[in-house]
Amino acid sequence: MRSSILFLGVIALLAALILAGGSLFTVSQTEQALVLRFGEPVAGRGLITEPGLHFKIPLIENVIVLDNRILDVESPNLEVLASDNQRLEVDSFIRYRIVDPLRFYQSVGGVAGANNQLASVLNSAVRRVLSEANQQQIVRDERAALMVRIKEQANVEARKFGVSVVDARIRRVDLPQQISEKVYGRMQTERAREAAEYRAQGAEQAQKITAKADRDVIVLKAEAQRKADQTKGEGDAERNRIFAEAFGKDPDFFAFYRSMQAYETAFKSHDTRFLVSPRSDFFRFFGTPTAAGKSSDETAAQKK
Repeated sequence: MRSSILFLGVIALLAALILAGGSLFTVSQTEQALVLRFGEPVAGRGLITEPGLHFKIPLIENVIVLDNRILDVESPNLEVLASDNQRLEVDSFIRYRIVDPLRFYQSVGGVAGANNQLASVLNSAVRRVLSEANQQQIVRDERAALMVRIKEQANVEARKFGVSVVDARIRRVDLPQQISEKVYGRMQTERAREAAEYRAQGAEQAQKITAKADRDVIVLKAEAQRKADQTKGEGDAERNRIFAEAFGKDPDFFAFYRSMQAYETAFKSHDTRFLVSPRSDFFRFFGTPTAAGKSSDETAAQKK
C-alpha cells in the first residue's frame, strides 16, 4: 500500500513539474510574443513585448513568438517597361517591421509567409511606379523620389498583413542581357571608329610635321651652303688680292714661289707619267735658280 502511495506521489510530482515547465516561457530582447487562448489573444496579456520570463496556463494557452527586429525582403531581377518603352532589369528590396502581431499571425502565419506576400507587393509597386518614368529618371534624375513612391505604395498593401514598410530601395538598374550586348557592341564600334579617326589625324599631323622639318632642313642647308660659298668666294678674292699685291711687289719671287708649288704637285707619287724636255721652261729654275724666271739662253744673250 505504501509503495502504491509513493508511486502515485512520484507521478503527481512529475506531472506538477511538467505543468510548471509548460507554464513558463521566455521572451528575448529581439522578440515579441502573442499569448492565445483557443486562438484568441488573452485579455490583458495577449501581446508581450517586454523581455524576460513570463507565465501562461498550460494546455489552454499557447505562445506565438515573433521577431521584433527590422526584416527585409529581396525581389529577384524584375524586368519592367519604362515610359519610353525601354526594357530594364531592376533589383530591389524592402525592409519592414511587424506592427500588428495578431493580424500578422492571422493573415500570413509567420515570417516566411509574410516574405512571400511582400515580394509580390514589392514587384507590383516597382512595376507601377517605374512604368510612369523614363530610363533617365529611373537611373539618375528621380531615383530617390521613385523609391519613396515605391515605399508608400508597398506600405498601403503591407498594412493588411500587420507590417509597416520601413524602407524601399532600388539596388541596381541594368539593361537586359541581349540589349546590353547590343549596346556594348555599338559602343565598341563607335570607340573603334573614333580611335581610327584619331590615328588618321595623328598620321596626318605627323606627315605635316615631317614635311615641314624636311623643308626646313633643305632651306637651312641651302642657306648655309650659300653663306659658305659667299664666305669662300670672299676668301678667294682676298687671297687673290694678297697674291696680286705680293706679285706687284716682287714678281721674280712670286714666279719662283709658284714654280716651287708646281714642282711639288707634279713630282708627287701617283700613277700619272709624262715626258718633257729638260730644257723646257718648266725646269728653268733647275738650271739657273737666279734667272728669276728667264731661260739660260736669254741670260747668255743679255751678257753678250
